[in-house]
Amino acid sequence: MSDSCSTSRISAFLVLGAPGSGKGTQGRILGSIPRFHHLACGEVFRSLDTRSPLGKEFIAYSSRGELVPDDLTVQLWHANLLDRVEAHEFKPEIDFLVLDGIPRNVEQAQLMQDRIDILHVFHLSCPDRSELARRIRKRAIKDNRLDDASETVIQKRFATYEAETKPILAFYGPEMVTEIDASQAPAKVLHDVISRIMVMPEWIAVEAMNV
Repeated sequence: MSDSCSTSRISAFLVLGAPGSGKGTQGRILGSIPRFHHLACGEVFRSLDTRSPLGKEFIAYSSRGELVPDDLTVQLWHANLLDRVEAHEFKPEIDFLVLDGIPRNVEQAQLMQDRIDILHVFHLSCPDRSELARRIRKRAIKDNRLDDASETVIQKRFATYEAETKPILAFYGPEMVTEIDASQAPAKVLHDVISRIMVMPEWIAVEAMNV
């Protein structure tokens, strides 16, 4: 296992936005570009080894219908990240991590500070909640998850985001946040994100390495 990954903070970009804003889509697209590695919280849980001590602890909470504590969520995320380094899928010396879905709240952001260096936060903003709700319903029907198309469920997800996740923007501060219009076409959103990254000194330094 990489000692540098265990002891050094990893450079990362955070894609943040309300449900339906397209953060997962943008994260996946960025992750397909060389020198970017996408890690979504959902992937961490889907690839969880339920036989491991952390996996058993996770199952104990989920089987009772309880929320997984923030410290356990961060431990699971970090273990998954180290597995990716071990498998040479992610090279922290030359790759930028792209996060979405984690940190989910300020407490998780605080717990992750010793492990990652958030270089910038891209806030996919769309004040028109009706447009976001339309996207969520469309995706729910496409994925055959009709329960997710319920108006009650959608509004609850928006409320949770406003109360728990959006305060992360204040935690990192306005100087680290770029507002992106999430109502644009996905290609235009990607262009706005990439354009901001390309002028950052951290990206310029990696680009100069010609790796």
